[in-house]
Amino acid sequence: MNTGAGKTGLHPRNRYRGRYDFARLIACCPALSAFVAPNLYGDASVDYANPAAVKALNRALLDDGYGLKNWDVPPGYLCPPIPGRSDYVHYLADLLGAGAKIPRGRAVVVLDLGTGANCIYPLIGASEYGWRFVGLDIDPVALCWARTLVAANPGIADLIECRLQSSTMECFKGAIQAGEQFDLTMCNPPFHASAEEAAAGTRRKIHNLGGKKRLTPVLNFGGKNGELWCAGGELAFVRRMIVQSVAVGRQCKWFTTLVSKNAHLPRLEQALRHAQAAEVRVIEMAQGQKKSRILAWRFW
Repeated sequence: MNTGAGKTGLHPRNRYRGRYDFARLIACCPALSAFVAPNLYGDASVDYANPAAVKALNRALLDDGYGLKNWDVPPGYLCPPIPGRSDYVHYLADLLGAGAKIPRGRAVVVLDLGTGANCIYPLIGASEYGWRFVGLDIDPVALCWARTLVAANPGIADLIECRLQSSTMECFKGAIQAGEQFDLTMCNPPFHASAEEAAAGTRRKIHNLGGKKRLTPVLNFGGKNGELWCAGGELAFVRRMIVQSVAVGRQCKWFTTLVSKNAHLPRLEQALRHAQAAEVRVIEMAQGQKKSRILAWRFW
């Protein structure tokens, strides 16, 4: 799908490692052409601080890479960077494969905590590996939108189920049903502790992307309460997830979550020791200068 030099740090199986072939992407999504222009180096690019440009690029990437049609998110909801989201899925495939053959097909079942309106992990995971997904969210609007995206892609629609989580404080209770077994859980937790902190992070992001300063920043990746922030931020959310995973420890092979701040790892690893996890792994990821990591644990 891409041509040119690889993007630094992306997983070897990531379909978006090379430079974007904008002519091909525009053929998939003609609306993208309005946002493509030469950058400072004379290469075709888009303004990543422009929400409409990011959304059009995402739509083209998903169509060209996976044949996913009609992808979109409602105003104000999280518009994710597709290459980074793909990396999480690929590293989880490696985790399940354990150095052997990567498991494919509907026998693999994944629970996505906070699937969001974009439904990005189930859409990519079902398309790339043929896995089955249960996408969980507390927001009925987001869940309705996710179901619409799934229905718009009949080739994978039977692989994805979207469920409403009625409690904002429960990760697994009421979501994992009696007798259900999952190979993985995955989660992109809310990183910030407040709306103000999330807005400050957005301003830094826009500045780093070369965008103009704004008193009220335009969220180039969007995000609402529960997507970008929650009480206590990432640390509190993941610690709660660890504590609650004990009760369903026999119903899931691996629990995983993204962790944005390396400084949080010691306290999270301490929580896992207290929970008596049988095995803990930290998987480093990188997309250019952006660093992140997957925290994975299991009880058997």
